[in-house]
This record gives sequence, structure tokens and C-alpha cells, in this order.
Amino acid sequence: MKKIGLISDTHGYLDEQVITHFKTCDEIWHVGDFGSIEWVNQLKSKLEAVNNHATIRGVYGNIDGQDIRAYFPENLFFTCEGVNVFMKHIGGYPGRYAPGVKDLIIKNNIQLFISGHSHILKVIYDEKTNCLHMNPGAAGKQGWHKTKTLIRFVIDGKEMKDCEVIELV
Repeated sequence: MKKIGLISDTHGYLDEQVITHFKTCDEIWHVGDFGSIEWVNQLKSKLEAVNNHATIRGVYGNIDGQDIRAYFPENLFFTCEGVNVFMKHIGGYPGRYAPGVKDLIIKNNIQLFISGHSHILKVIYDEKTNCLHMNPGAAGKQGWHKTKTLIRFVIDGKEMKDCEVIELV
């Protein structure tokens, strides 16, 4: 069983509440637009103070520079517990996927597709691809969103459960 903290579009801003909400997570997944490698190092340092075993996975976003792109890929495919996961910053969502994304979901038998970019929190099951889509919204100050959001959930074997939408106030 893995407890996952999902975040996106921080644009270099780390709200202290993120650490509070993610301190019990086994893995933190960031879906791009980190802002800087210093932000990643700051997150790691603060997480280590409260949870020394959390792993950070991520993909770069459209605003991320070479420092982030050298460390994180554009597309990330992996298996967590028994779930095939695909992360991409600009990926769209069911019915409006970015070009090529739906084909990659089908080709790789993806059960969980995660994207960011829109700053709009979404959790949608796509019956056409048998895939759950998540977008955690945005946790930074940049952008038009009014509320900073995160998602926390559990992957237990092949089951995704206990999804919590968190609003940072």
C-alpha cells in the first residue's frame, strides 16, 4: 500500500501546508511547472524533517527550465503497486486529450493518467480507456485560480482509493 501526495503548478511557491498534508505520504508526485530546482530541494529538505522515506516523482512543465528538465522527464511511465501510471504536464483530460495521449494510454495499458497545466482540479474516470484521470489543480500563486489545491490518495495493489481533495487556505 502506498499513500500518494499529488501536486502541480507550484511555480516556485511552496506553501507550508503542503508539508503538513504530505507528511504521511510514501510518494509525492509533481505534475510539472515546479518553478526551479531550488523548489524541489526545499520540498525534499522539509519533507525529510517530517518523513525521511518519501520519494518524489515528477515531470517537467512548460515553464520549467533546463535545471528541472535535466532531472525530470516530459513523460513518465511507471507502476505503483499494481497500477500502471502515466504522467504528463500538458495531457488534457477524457474527451479532450492532448495529441497522442489517448494512444499512449491505450498502448501502455494505463490505469491512472495524471496531468497538470490547466490549474483546474479534476478527477474523472474515462470509460473509453478504462483509465482514471487526475489533475490536482494548482498549488502555487501564479495563474488565474483562486484556490490552491492538492490531492492525496492511496494505491493498494490494483485499487485506487481514499481520494482526498485538499484546499489550501
